[in-house]
Amino acid sequence: MAKFNKTAVRPAATGPITTTGRARTHEGGAGAVRDPKGELFLLAVANMAGEDTFYEAAGDRDARFAALVQRVAVADPQWITDFLGWLRTGANMRSASLVGAAEAARALLTAGQPGGRRLISSVLQRADEPGELLGYWTSRYGRALPKPVKRGLADAVQRLYTEFSLLKYDTGSKGFRFADVIELVHPVAATPAQGEVFKHALDRRHNRPFPPAPDLRMISANAALRSAAADDPTALLNTESLRAAGLTWEDALSLTGSRVAKGKLWTALIPTMGYMALLRNLRSFDEAGVSDSVAEVICARLSDPAEVARSRQFPFRFLSAHRAAPSLRWGHALDKALTASLANVPVLPGRTLVLVDRSGSMFYGTSRNARLTNADAAAIFGTAVAMRNLGRADLVQFGSSAKRVDVRAGESLLRIVDRFGDLGGTNTLAAVQRFYNRHDRVLIVTDEQAHAGQGNPGSALPPTVPLYTWNLAGYRPGHGPAGPYRHTFGGLTDAAFRLVPLLESGANGNWPWKTA
Repeated sequence: MAKFNKTAVRPAATGPITTTGRARTHEGGAGAVRDPKGELFLLAVANMAGEDTFYEAAGDRDARFAALVQRVAVADPQWITDFLGWLRTGANMRSASLVGAAEAARALLTAGQPGGRRLISSVLQRADEPGELLGYWTSRYGRALPKPVKRGLADAVQRLYTEFSLLKYDTGSKGFRFADVIELVHPVAATPAQGEVFKHALDRRHNRPFPPAPDLRMISANAALRSAAADDPTALLNTESLRAAGLTWEDALSLTGSRVAKGKLWTALIPTMGYMALLRNLRSFDEAGVSDSVAEVICARLSDPAEVARSRQFPFRFLSAHRAAPSLRWGHALDKALTASLANVPVLPGRTLVLVDRSGSMFYGTSRNARLTNADAAAIFGTAVAMRNLGRADLVQFGSSAKRVDVRAGESLLRIVDRFGDLGGTNTLAAVQRFYNRHDRVLIVTDEQAHAGQGNPGSALPPTVPLYTWNLAGYRPGHGPAGPYRHTFGGLTDAAFRLVPLLESGANGNWPWKTA
């Protein structure tokens, strides 16, 4: 007779983040501290470098991040390399990955360990990022560039510097122009045409006469179109001319000023614009009177799942665009795009309790320029789980008090998010105690900073009921220990949700970059 291996018994799977001791939350509640890799992971996936958070000043937070990166890099160079590469491309955290790569490369160099070159190159994915990394490095460590840093930057320049990227990113507002980067790291051109791009960048940086070489067709077309637009701004109303010249929408708006009707200009520009540019300009399209037929083309792109995946937008960007747009014509497309951006949210067997933190600290912006808060992001993730498991999930918002949020079949995710409110303090344990009713699992989306008197929320559950904590802020203390059936994830995308089915199948959950 089987004694232990019964269908009602779940495997005691463990997640990648572990805890090492007890601590107090920033509000004085009982909590736990994580191991260095776990603390670094949760901080990095929520860390907009140089940004204050509710409980942590920017300088303190950035110093903690740098110290953790340095410590983990020396202890496990392969892990830090894999992690930072995923952080840039999987978690879409641009600034944190660049800062992390610089600090990790320096730590490896100081410890006499290899790997800095590959690490630096791996996180640089956009042509303005070599200059960004140089800006960070020189502000911290001066203009002397160690060989691994220099060679990693040169590898990235060889991959990323093109005619179009030169026209788009090499602007006078940058501290390190393309030419400055080229002169500091001495990249070898991959092709003769790229060699001409390098030469052109140097000529224009140093104010030398720089008629573009014949091979630089886009740069030549750009110069010709700018010259024509100075006399006749209607030259910018030809979409094919704009595309051939690699003229950005920002430059086109600047060149025309008020000399061309904005609706006509946007209509010409829209086919040349990238996904993020479309998303951030919906209000401008409405204000300019862009026609419904053009709007339909935009909506088709915005709602295309393949376009959403390629864009790598944070899910909360779609809520931000929805709130900023004056008209209703974008709503359905944005709702479809938001749903597509949450493709990793799983369908789960049995019943799920979803608790969304709406305490005061959650209403701090994801960055100083963001219109959205951690509370908004929490509502999006929690609602997505409830909708994906409609009829088998109970959605609850909590703070000092707690209450259910209705989710009805066929509703828009964007509409449901508007039902959430501001509920004051962080009484997490009390919310679990009140609403847990023999659910098969509990998911809490939170910053984990429970108030004094609040203990481990997992203590209100049977020990074999999985508790998933989705941490949105990356603070050092958490609200409970990790271990079998107690798992912590984090981030501003849905990437780590793919671990939930693995954990429940009995496989020990690994880091997200090892499950792709």
